[in-house]
Amino acid sequence: MVAKDERRLRVGVLGCGQIAQAAHFESANKAVNAELTAICDVAPDLLARMAAMHAPSKTYSSYDAMLADPEIDAVIIATADAFHVPAARAALSAGKHVLTEKPAGISVEEIELLKGEVAASGKVLQVGHMKRFDAGLESAKDFIDGEMGELLAIKAWYCDSTHRYAMTDAVQPLIVTSAGSKRPAGDPKADRQRYFMLAHGSHLLDTARYFGGPIAEVDARFLNRFNAYCWFVDIAFENGAFGHLDLTIPVRMDWHEGFQIYGEKGSVVGKTYNPWYYKTSDVDIFRESTGATSRVLGADGHFYRRQLEGFARTILDGAPMRGADIEDGLACVRGMVAIAESVKTGKPVRLADVTGAV
Repeated sequence: MVAKDERRLRVGVLGCGQIAQAAHFESANKAVNAELTAICDVAPDLLARMAAMHAPSKTYSSYDAMLADPEIDAVIIATADAFHVPAARAALSAGKHVLTEKPAGISVEEIELLKGEVAASGKVLQVGHMKRFDAGLESAKDFIDGEMGELLAIKAWYCDSTHRYAMTDAVQPLIVTSAGSKRPAGDPKADRQRYFMLAHGSHLLDTARYFGGPIAEVDARFLNRFNAYCWFVDIAFENGAFGHLDLTIPVRMDWHEGFQIYGEKGSVVGKTYNPWYYKTSDVDIFRESTGATSRVLGADGHFYRRQLEGFARTILDGAPMRGADIEDGLACVRGMVAIAESVKTGKPVRLADVTGAV
């Protein structure tokens, strides 16, 4: 166990649901430069159970009360997607820094409003695209930015598996639920096409942007057969490079996620594992100058903890943000809206032209 830093970011977690239980509580307790100061949930039984398990200094049943606590520096928003923007706006208004789960929100307009409030607040807001803290992806990004030269093309795929729960339930904590939990109106999972895009497509789009830079346009096709959902998306990056994304959920095989990147002075091939294994991606970087391939050893694969530590370093030390900022969050939602519009119209759609919700 690594010793904690003397100076630590005091964190309050909003929401005691699945993502908090599987990732954020443990991350706050393990992070060297953060501590779990408070947790908040409206369900008293769930709040008491999580407090007993994770030992925060304080518990709150009221989000407003947690935000009023001067001993809390930042909040992690671990709620349903529909609550991300309202919770982030409230936190900024209360003078707190924000690490919000992805996607940043569900509509272009609400995130544009949030963007303005982030700028006015002077606070740090980071979107929880935790794959940016995968050491394998970081090594690819460093190569692209520093050595690869001009980018030609990126192919990336994210294919959830019919067997994922049988494989990951053994390594995840038993998720505790409560009838008293706060839920958005309706069932967010009822529209599977929309739900899969928000939950999984947001990862794929952010990975493409992380490597290739801003996306100008998408041209998407969609197919639904035997309860499987498949999007093939051609991308035009603003830098002129090509891209192709494959989002298929679920595939009748093992979890299948990765990328191929072709550049002027080399190429990158990556295989990414299900995130609940906390295993760094296998990323092979080929350098044309040497004719050799290298791979970083990413022994530390706790992306959620590394994400929180990066967030804390930005706040405490003024370090550059390595995670996704509000511009990245907005671009991701624009991308998802554009894909839906392209599927509907059968035509390419520019991200700058889209409005509305996913």
